[in-house]
Amino acid sequence: MDSVREHLQIFTRRFGLLNASCCDECCGEQVSMAQSHILFEVRRAGSPAMQQVSEALGMDVTTFSRQAKALEAKGYISRRVSADDRRVALLGLTDAGRQVLEKIDVYMAARIEKVFGQMSSFERETVVRSLGLLNVALVEAAQDTKQEGAVACCK
Repeated sequence: MDSVREHLQIFTRRFGLLNASCCDECCGEQVSMAQSHILFEVRRAGSPAMQQVSEALGMDVTTFSRQAKALEAKGYISRRVSADDRRVALLGLTDAGRQVLEKIDVYMAARIEKVFGQMSSFERETVVRSLGLLNVALVEAAQDTKQEGAVACCK
C-alpha cells in the first residue's frame, strides 16, 4: 500500500493541489484552493444551501463560513435567505464569480490537456475510468469510516 500512498502524494504535489493560492497565470485573482472548490461546487449544485456545500466539500462549517464570507467580500458569490426555510442561506455565483471560475476552468482544461496529451486515447480512457472507480471507492470507504467524504484525513 505504501506505493499507492506514494503515488497519491507525488500526484498531489506535481499537479499543484497543495498550492495555497491560485496563481496569476490562472485567473489573476487571489483565490485559495478551498475557495476555488467552493465556487466550483456552487456552480455544480445550482443554488445550494451553505450546509450542502460544506458537507459536499467535507469542510467544517466554521472554515466554510469564513471562506464563503471572503468570496462574498470579493463579490464572487451571493447569499440569500431560502423562501422555504428562513434559517437556510442559499449561495449563488455572481457575474464576477462566474468569470473567475471560467478563467480557472480554461486554465485547468489546458493543464489537464497537457498531461493527457502525453497519453494514447486508450490510456486517457483508462485513467478517466480509473479516477471514476477511485472516486466511488472513496465515497464508500468514507461511509464506512463516517468521515464525511474524506478517507485520508487527520481529524
